[in-house]
Amino acid sequence: MSGFRPGWLPSILVLLLTPGLLSLGFWQLQRGEEKRQLLASFEARRQAEPISLEQLEPLRDPGYRRVHLRGQFDPEHSLLLDSRIRDGHAGVELLQPFYDQASGLWVLLNRGWLPWPDRRTPVQFDTPDGVLQLNAWIYVPPSGGLNLRSGAASEGWPRLITQVEADSLWHQLGRGGLPFETRLEPGPASYRVDWPIVAMSPSKHLGYAVQWFALAGALLGLFIYLGIHNAREHRHEPSHRHA
Repeated sequence: MSGFRPGWLPSILVLLLTPGLLSLGFWQLQRGEEKRQLLASFEARRQAEPISLEQLEPLRDPGYRRVHLRGQFDPEHSLLLDSRIRDGHAGVELLQPFYDQASGLWVLLNRGWLPWPDRRTPVQFDTPDGVLQLNAWIYVPPSGGLNLRSGAASEGWPRLITQVEADSLWHQLGRGGLPFETRLEPGPASYRVDWPIVAMSPSKHLGYAVQWFALAGALLGLFIYLGIHNAREHRHEPSHRHA
């Protein structure tokens, strides 16, 4: 085509880069849709009435289900999940075993975030005594869970950890319990419990998708401009042929 001469090197670069940029854009759109569905499911389940652990056990998808617990904390085996940041401040999340009397099961109950500004002093917290009635919800992390064995940062109790796996804790303590982290709802036994449901919102995924599509569009636009510009330059080159 005499009116379009982009050159072989730009053509190869466009053929290699454009599909990748478009794929990244569509992947971000897909991730955004998955996050929207996750948030919708979370909101629907958070609006439902709490269920008992007996009702929870047969469910194939327990994530974000509200549960009602009645029992006592075990204050002797507390876990401190390290490197939790809130509003730019360092802290930990306090997780403690809780025995549910109705089901006879233990749950690993996350009571929320605590500040820990000075590593030279222990984290300050207290544990309610007696029988409590609490509402919580099941948290199932997207990555497939928490890992106590590979993530232990200290020994003894309370134990500083970087990751948690409830099953490993029950195995260590010789107890039967739910394999999920359970997050406490706001109440007298909770600390700061404003966990984000997703690390990145659907709108951010959309923004990244727009950026990838814009890069693909800019690349194609530059390719077209270069092809037309080179064709014009070629037409204006002086001829060395003799009549």
